[in-house]
Amino acid sequence: MTCVILQPSYIPWRGYFDLIRKSDIFVFYDDVQYDHHGWRNRNKIKTARGSEWLTIPVESTGGKWKDTVIRDVRISRSRPWAASHFDKLRQTYGKAPFFRRYQPMLERWRDTRAELLADFTIETTIEIARELGIAHTQFIRSSSLACSGAKTGRLVAILAKVGATHYISGPSARDYLEEEKLAAAGVTLEWMTYEYPEYPQLYGAFDPHVSILDLLFMTGPEAAGYIWSKAAGAA
Repeated sequence: MTCVILQPSYIPWRGYFDLIRKSDIFVFYDDVQYDHHGWRNRNKIKTARGSEWLTIPVESTGGKWKDTVIRDVRISRSRPWAASHFDKLRQTYGKAPFFRRYQPMLERWRDTRAELLADFTIETTIEIARELGIAHTQFIRSSSLACSGAKTGRLVAILAKVGATHYISGPSARDYLEEEKLAAAGVTLEWMTYEYPEYPQLYGAFDPHVSILDLLFMTGPEAAGYIWSKAAGAA
């Protein structure tokens, strides 16, 4: 049983969905500290002026983010951000080959009534995964598992709770993941590598570090081939 544990993010890049596809169980790590300047509430799109952020505004905690876990972060209703994101995507990608294919999905997101950030980002991530044809992966929130511990110890507890025997981690965790604890628990470890072909993009030189939406709008039903089938992506 293969498992991936990642914090929920807003319209993530294609590597995030590659990890989802590789997992039997994908755990949204939603009961850890919210990183205010990370990817939890924002991501980049490619525009005529270069890459730009789409950011979901969240309610302020007076700078005390260290006391806030992801699942508790509330979306701010101080401005119509969802409509603004929809308009920005339509202006930027309206002439992309497959924008109309995904416009109904964007309209549903525009009309969201979600109050919690994680509720919205998890729901939209699962919807995109299904659009990419990922049907086998089971999604779970870490907050539903009631696992305790810190750092690698907590990951091991989660893996044990879901019955995982193989764990896939992104390369950035090499600096702190205690591999011996996984081995002691009988869990094999795989380090993810991100190597993907280029695909047609609007607005000049290729930028690999943008939201999955860019790939969907540009390649439509062929998008999956540019993530986990290099041969299809290069064809």
